[in-house]
Amino acid sequence: MVQTGIALDLGTSGFRGQAVDLERKEIIATVLTARHPLPGANVMDHLNFAIEAGLETAHGVVIETVNQVISTLGIPTEDIKRVAVCGNPIQLSLFEGIEIRDLAYAGERKKKLLGIVPPNRDAKKLAASDIAGLLLPSGVEVYIPAAVKHEIGADALAMMVQSGLLENSDTALVTDYGTNAEMALKIGDRIITGSCAAGPALEGQHIEFGMLAAPGAVHDIEAEKVGFRCYVLNENMLSEPGDLVDITAGTVLEKGAVGVAGITGTGVISILYEGMAANLIRLPQIKTPQKKIHLGRDVDFNEHDIIEAGKAIGAIRAGFITLAAEAGIELEDIKTAYMAGASGTYVNAGKALQVGLVPPGAQKIYQVGNTSLAMARDIVLAPQKLWDLQDLARALRANHCMFGESQVFERAYLLELSLWGEGMPWEQYHKFSRMYKLPRLIEPYGKPEIIRLYERDIPDLGYRGVSYIDIVGKQCQIQFEGCTGCGACVAKCPEKALQLLSEQQGIILIRPDRCNGTACKRCEISCPQKVFEFALIPFSPKGC
Repeated sequence: MVQTGIALDLGTSGFRGQAVDLERKEIIATVLTARHPLPGANVMDHLNFAIEAGLETAHGVVIETVNQVISTLGIPTEDIKRVAVCGNPIQLSLFEGIEIRDLAYAGERKKKLLGIVPPNRDAKKLAASDIAGLLLPSGVEVYIPAAVKHEIGADALAMMVQSGLLENSDTALVTDYGTNAEMALKIGDRIITGSCAAGPALEGQHIEFGMLAAPGAVHDIEAEKVGFRCYVLNENMLSEPGDLVDITAGTVLEKGAVGVAGITGTGVISILYEGMAANLIRLPQIKTPQKKIHLGRDVDFNEHDIIEAGKAIGAIRAGFITLAAEAGIELEDIKTAYMAGASGTYVNAGKALQVGLVPPGAQKIYQVGNTSLAMARDIVLAPQKLWDLQDLARALRANHCMFGESQVFERAYLLELSLWGEGMPWEQYHKFSRMYKLPRLIEPYGKPEIIRLYERDIPDLGYRGVSYIDIVGKQCQIQFEGCTGCGACVAKCPEKALQLLSEQQGIILIRPDRCNGTACKRCEISCPQKVFEFALIPFSPKGC
């Protein structure tokens, strides 16, 4: 019998799990899900779904996927001694099955009006039997780290600890480049935290040919003498040269070692940089005959993608501008930047700096990998770290900046949206920035030192390697009374989450992991008979 621990990172774009040999302190295996199991493309979509569909339903979907991850790791349940879970407060609350409505409202008056009592989100050690639906022996220990504030959770603590931010004497910023974009600014002994809903573009979602980091994903492009070389992730999640293409016409000039399946979030950043450097992109337009950047015959990048990417880049830049204003410093004072998460690992850091994802005065940029999974693994190996994180969370609560209530963030993000979505000239951007008394946005100067600590966001996949779960959670079937089987809902679904199983009976198959959730509802809107009701879909594992 091998005593085993399970480390889980419940990310907004997907779940990651590792099995760890507790005696040898080595990783056995890794499992990645292709998507998040809940309908929706970002953390707010997941929260809205949980409120509308009910906590029990959302909890059931999350736990069903956790069980799927643990099962895929291939560890006998009787060998599992403890589980540690890391993620943002919404994901961890859904995992635990506790009140989540307080996370939807920033104002205390609204919570009081609705009778919402925020639950205790301090560090916890539970038994597996305390988590409804978790298919583990009742005595297995479950460790859940503390949250700082309602939008800054254990994953943010992890990025501060695992990156080395706390030991750095420079003025430094650490950012987790995901849909929730947690960030922390350290000035001397003071740390100010914040979080902005950057949206899914940096995870390759809401991009027409976007995809999460997986084999076949373009994560970078480079200009060569003739054409542009695509760099693609292979089966081991390592970079390999892909096709050499004419990005204006889509012609493949030279076949690469790995085929192109789509564009991951880091590829989006590289395309923006190279497109602007080649004068093919002038925000928000693409100056090619078809108004697209082609990465081959079947994959391209369009003007709508620019606007989606701009929402994410603009939110992150507005975020660190706001933290600098809160600290009373200028952007050039931030000398070190840490890039966490999958996007922060695989992105070309120099290009990220140029498009606005990194403070422009940074002289050192560290790419530090998936810190959330690393923290969960550390807790599995040394549970005492759970309580060390608790102490850190308490210390940070007095220095948190709520971007949703910040006039600085509101003004900075308005300028970013005008720049990326409407083509505001830079002169006007700077004029309004001065008028709003925002920290000055300087041009990046010089070439910073870039330290990439790991080749992959998860550096050690274990001696059994990595497995992928493509269909996450359970698929659902539904039959609406009065459905004619016309297939309009299927045709209008942007994520191909629906499939018509029977035209005669109007039976529809639904993949919750592909569904954009309550923020979309194109299926319901497009139904000519008005019989499709999103609220009736049996998303609960019991109903699927």
